[in-house]
Amino acid sequence: MLAVAAFPAAIVFARRSSTVTLLEAVYSFPVPIVLGALAMQQARRARERIARTLGRAGGARQARWGRSLGMIGIGIGIAAGLALAFYALLAHFSA
Repeated sequence: MLAVAAFPAAIVFARRSSTVTLLEAVYSFPVPIVLGALAMQQARRARERIARTLGRAGGARQARWGRSLGMIGIGIGIAAGLALAFYALLAHFSA
């Protein structure tokens, strides 16, 4: 969940803060990528544990949700990184 909420939280913080601009908040794009990768790693470990215990450990639904939210977080981070890269290209060639 943190992977999905990290970047929108940075945007909200930039909107409400007088010291941080929106462009500076976009530089937080690696945070959801790292958190999403960690969520996917934990989901993989949970699925392995569930398979090892033949499902008695429980938590298959939580592992599936963790993997899904991790993938969404990685997608948000990549999209923000691409937006920042295109902004930098536009700023470079327009000057």
